[in-house]
Amino acid sequence: MDETLPVPYAHVVFSLPPGIARLALHNKRRVYDILFRASAETLCEIAADPKHLGASIGFLSVLHTWGQTLQHHPHVHCLVPAGGLAPDSSHWIACRPRFFLPVLVLARMFRGKFLDHLVRAFDDGKLEFGGQLADLKDPTLFRSYLAPLYHCNWVVYVRPPFGTPRQVVEYLARYTHRVAISNSRLVGLCGDDVSFRWKDYRHGAKKKTMTLDALQFLRRFLLHVLPKGFPRVRHYGFLANRSRKARLDLCRTVLAVPAADPTADSASPTRGDDEVLRCSACRVGRLRFVALLPPGTSIVPYSMPAHDTS
Repeated sequence: MDETLPVPYAHVVFSLPPGIARLALHNKRRVYDILFRASAETLCEIAADPKHLGASIGFLSVLHTWGQTLQHHPHVHCLVPAGGLAPDSSHWIACRPRFFLPVLVLARMFRGKFLDHLVRAFDDGKLEFGGQLADLKDPTLFRSYLAPLYHCNWVVYVRPPFGTPRQVVEYLARYTHRVAISNSRLVGLCGDDVSFRWKDYRHGAKKKTMTLDALQFLRRFLLHVLPKGFPRVRHYGFLANRSRKARLDLCRTVLAVPAADPTADSASPTRGDDEVLRCSACRVGRLRFVALLPPGTSIVPYSMPAHDTS
């Protein structure tokens, strides 16, 4: 909350095509670093262009590598204040209502930047190839492999600006504190088969159940284990670590809002102890701790004796 600004926020997602995702499995650290770098450079450059926003922006990027069925699908979620500092830092430039940056322009620049960084990494001998991709060690075959990717559409999604700072934080937490699959999606284990729920976004986010044998389920899950020490959450622009506090204070100054108070209680002002203990059904009574029951304990509903009038 201390790092949010009282402005709408945009959600931008940069995804890698399947051909690049295959390379990433052999070069996770290198390719994911390039994904972060290319997407950040794209956002900063297009936002700084006077034809689009003409401002210096700041944002947070989160790496995800999975889809709903646990297949390998590398992409970054970027949460961006919908505006930025003017070139001379004298005022705040807001984006147009319900519009942040043009999707097609973002996608084309992201494609060019990513492939340029990838080719440089190959030329510097920083990529590894094995299995079915072993032949790509040859420079000619590597460039032939990349050639179609210069002409296909790369997927970039931009959600229009939305939300209050608290809504933004709650929305963001769903992306920063997530692994490939949560316990709540697991349906059951029957013999050697694992069943789990997933959403089919191609058919209106319809909820479905998928069953995989245990080894296949584990294989898919382990695709998303990152290299040791790899940072999956990164900050850019005026939210970059080296200058975040000073730049945020400047943003608050030009927005005419008070600076964040580091001594303030970070607890939610709308959900204190009284709210937490209030009965969620009647919204009148208060919950009272009675006992801690061990797992598997049967609970017998309490009924008041007929003669008890208290």
